[in-house]
Amino acid sequence: MVYGDLEILRNNLKKLIGGNHHPNIVNNRLILSKRPTFQLLYQELDSIIQTLSSIHEDYELEKVTSLKKRLKDVAEEAQDTIDLFLSALHFRYGRLFRSAVRISFFYLFLLALLFRFSILTCIFVVVVTSMELFLFAAIIHFRSRLSLYGSNVLKSSLDFEKVLKSIESIKVELMTINIANMKMDSSSRVSHVKSQSVAAGTSYTRNPLRIKKPSEDIVVGLDHDAEIIRDKLTEDTKQLCVISIVGMGGLGKTTLATKLFNDPFIKYHFHISAWATVSQTYIKRDFLIQILTSIGVQEDREDTSDSQLRGKLHQKLMGRRYLIVIDDLWSIEAWDELKLFFPHDNTASRILLTTRLNKVALHVKPHGFAHSLPCLTEEECWELLKQKVFHGDECPEWSIEPGKKIAKKCHGLPLSVVVMAGVLATTDKDFWENIACSVGSPMISNQEGCMEILSLSYHHLPHHLRECFLYIGGFPEDSMINIKKVICLWVAEGFIEESRNQSLEVTAKAYLMDLIDKNLVTVAERTFTGDVKACKLHDLVRELCIQKAKEEEFFLKLDAPPLPSQLLEVMTPYNQRRVFIDRDFDAADFARTPTPHMRSLLCFHELYSFIGKVEKFSFLLLLRVLDLRKWKIGNFPDVLVLESLVHLRYLAISTSHFPSEICNLWSLETLIVKIDHLNVVYLPSDISNLVNLRHLWSNKELILPAIGKSMNLQSISRVRLGDGVDNIEKCFPNIKKLEYTLAAGEKRHFEHLRHLENLKLRLAGIQRWRSNDKHRESLLNRIWFPASLKKLTLEQCGLPWSDMSMIQALPNLEVLKLKYYAFQGCQWDACEQEFRQLKFLTLAGLNIRQWKAYSASFPCLRRLALWDCDNLEGVPLEIGDISTLELIETNSSIASAVTESVKIILKEQRDDGNTLLKIFVDGMELSEHEDSESE
Repeated sequence: MVYGDLEILRNNLKKLIGGNHHPNIVNNRLILSKRPTFQLLYQELDSIIQTLSSIHEDYELEKVTSLKKRLKDVAEEAQDTIDLFLSALHFRYGRLFRSAVRISFFYLFLLALLFRFSILTCIFVVVVTSMELFLFAAIIHFRSRLSLYGSNVLKSSLDFEKVLKSIESIKVELMTINIANMKMDSSSRVSHVKSQSVAAGTSYTRNPLRIKKPSEDIVVGLDHDAEIIRDKLTEDTKQLCVISIVGMGGLGKTTLATKLFNDPFIKYHFHISAWATVSQTYIKRDFLIQILTSIGVQEDREDTSDSQLRGKLHQKLMGRRYLIVIDDLWSIEAWDELKLFFPHDNTASRILLTTRLNKVALHVKPHGFAHSLPCLTEEECWELLKQKVFHGDECPEWSIEPGKKIAKKCHGLPLSVVVMAGVLATTDKDFWENIACSVGSPMISNQEGCMEILSLSYHHLPHHLRECFLYIGGFPEDSMINIKKVICLWVAEGFIEESRNQSLEVTAKAYLMDLIDKNLVTVAERTFTGDVKACKLHDLVRELCIQKAKEEEFFLKLDAPPLPSQLLEVMTPYNQRRVFIDRDFDAADFARTPTPHMRSLLCFHELYSFIGKVEKFSFLLLLRVLDLRKWKIGNFPDVLVLESLVHLRYLAISTSHFPSEICNLWSLETLIVKIDHLNVVYLPSDISNLVNLRHLWSNKELILPAIGKSMNLQSISRVRLGDGVDNIEKCFPNIKKLEYTLAAGEKRHFEHLRHLENLKLRLAGIQRWRSNDKHRESLLNRIWFPASLKKLTLEQCGLPWSDMSMIQALPNLEVLKLKYYAFQGCQWDACEQEFRQLKFLTLAGLNIRQWKAYSASFPCLRRLALWDCDNLEGVPLEIGDISTLELIETNSSIASAVTESVKIILKEQRDDGNTLLKIFVDGMELSEHEDSESE
């Protein structure tokens, strides 16, 4: 895990060179004198990262691993030195210094009044005494925390000669390895991969040609899947079709393909059936030989060229109905080459492929059929376990209860069931019961074969995805993981590579989608637009993450309550830098445990007795990530608590007020503040000092005061401009997501926000006047929207429906949500309006009675949601004629006319042959039987 540490160090050096820290820091005389050294170190890191990237991923020799570990240690040491020195400078020149000055003048005034000393005497006594005492005490305070590093950082000269020499030495050795690596030919590299895989005991142990030999085996839970794919393979379509089976490793893709390949009806239906395994190390010649051998063609392989093999295969397949199974396809590039081998001669031939990657399946046939393989049920797991252990014989009575518990712990993964069956086959009753009573982790640790398959997926990941993947493993088991949070954490940790063409958040989202596409991360929830909202990890995958994290000293997971002595034992050996806590915890444990190297602390367990203990975290000077959102802190007790954590990039807290000390955390990128009791939070006037802040979220309304400079925010929740602030563009020039509260009569020019894509508007005080016509005003004629807007939510704005014309004109609007008195009036006539790009429309809590619209009004509409519009007399029947419409949702508490109209729409569409449109009432799909009963 060296790349993330190098990227963090390089980015921080870039800030010191370019000046993106607090002015009291970057303009310091010592730092200015060291900028040439920073520049040289930055260039060396660039060079070594390029050298690392050029070494083939399969070339993981022990020497390379050792060098990476050395480089990681050097990068961490250099970063610690820089950050500790910056902390000391901030302490000396920052708020505490100003506090000392204020205290000095207070004493000066007090002494002058009480003793009538001369002003010069007071100045001499107070300034010399109080300043020296205060700063001396403060320096001692910091030195006590920094002494563990064995250096006096306040007098440090930032001497990086040792670091530069170490990096140069590592760089020379890596370049030597890289030269040797480039001399490896493809055959030796493939041989190396095979030998590594075989040595590791993975499923790669095939014959030299990697020809799959299908055989009858015990199969449970695949009958329904087999029936679906069998119908697709034999349907009456003359064109060559591709059917994909998609799923994570070990889920049974190859087993299902084998079952179909050996199906008597399939064998009868196709004239020729052939099987080839591609795997990760795809070689075209191997593939051709596998296919030809599978159909009984023996060739002199030494003297036959690739083109001759291809010609022979084409000759054998031409004019015949063939089935080709391509097992374990890993890349788009491999498919683009393989597809050229198969003739398209309208013989109803089929290609069945298995892959772990959704993007491969979609690329193979963008509009074709891809079958995602589900996990087994608990009953199916138990049935498979019984058959594998007892081979069809009756299972003993004593094995049923523990056997079902064990089957449940396999979490629906067929491979884990098969591996566990191998463990249980020669054991006795006591062993079964011990396994059944054990927790998940010990049980899974016995499934070496299963974990090795999962490890293969992990080691196949690019280096930039490995840290991101392992990081998700630190979250609680079975938790729904919000992707916005994950993305912000990845950015704060430094896992995301910078790109000139897109933001860090966009790049991080692409990383997440890669992990989802590789079936290592599962989609748990989607947004209204179909984007991923939350994800989760399969338990076995999470165990893999924790196992690898421990091996690579990536993070420490505390989900059991060790004694303080045990905490010391588990944390000190590796200088733990990331700690995930999911248990009852006392912050004082860290004060008793030497953990000065810690960079990230995420706490997932709710704790209500934390008031007065948060000051313990001032000990952790190097923290970048601190998530205490589930801990009830109360009031922050001391300025030093937050003042010392100047390297924080991600801060999430639950407190009774907004601590003004936060505004001194110059590195902060994401700030999440959950406020108790208060309804409105007034942000400090120096909030704009957070020049790196990109995301500011709170559960309460935020009042923004007049600020001295623009903020770099990309998203902010529930904000309202305070008195004297009237230029939102000046405040947030780069904002992309904005939740804004309008005051009655307020004009607002949003059209100048060129990057704004997501806007939510709410009118303050709507309850006081929404029923009074004389106070109801049109707001949209005083509000202008940017053309960049893709999603608009209006709530409690009380607008007349005539103002809809301005919204309708937005060229990129895809999502429109109208909620709770967003519009006032009985009729919305949309017949003359055209929402060109609108895909999703929600009407909720409106007092509308009549809605008129044609299908041409919403040419791209895919989803319509109607909630609690009690007076609505029905949905326009023309809505059903929209060719893109997929779903209408409503609830039964709405007017019965709405339910009747959607039933009529469904019947008309079914009569016209439209089987794609679905209608849900109270979350239940409306069936054709139900709509026929409504006639």
